[in-house]
Amino acid sequence: MKPSTPFDALEKIFHEPNRLAIMSALCAAEKGLTFSSLREQCGLTDGNLNRHLKVLEDAGAIRIRKEFVKNKPQTTVFISQAGLSRFEDYLVALQQVLTTAQQGLPAEARQPAPAGKRVMA
Repeated sequence: MKPSTPFDALEKIFHEPNRLAIMSALCAAEKGLTFSSLREQCGLTDGNLNRHLKVLEDAGAIRIRKEFVKNKPQTTVFISQAGLSRFEDYLVALQQVLTTAQQGLPAEARQPAPAGKRVMA
């Protein structure tokens, strides 16, 4: 069932700031990211990253590969195809919500969109 408003499409799984950072980092990583790279990019502790990855994996948004590289364990995280599709829908909805909020601000409080950026109406 399609959400009736952009607010309905704001999936809580992605709306948490750390998971938003994780998903954003993974979108730009076609070959996935190692656990340590993802931890550094998102500024998280091992435990915090593990907890968020578990939630995202349980939801089918990411997949995790564990293997040995040069006799050392290595965990690589990938965005799943379903996760990418859901995250794209989330980003569109978030942009619509933010545009609506910005348009509701008093004229003197509005900031123009950055040059070259398209604002969805």
